[in-house]
Amino acid sequence: MDPDDFAPYLMIHRHGMPPHGGLGMGLERLTMKLCGLDNVRRASLFPRDLSRLEP
Repeated sequence: MDPDDFAPYLMIHRHGMPPHGGLGMGLERLTMKLCGLDNVRRASLFPRDLSRLEP
């Protein structure tokens, strides 16, 4: 295997592409979509602050 064959693939990681493939949707975002919520923090099991949903 020639490392030069992988140069274009390795170059995209230098510009911010994540080093793995897959769907970038977590459990909280999926729950938000299924429940029709407008904010992902409302779907969080352990929110940062119970009385505040805004940063």
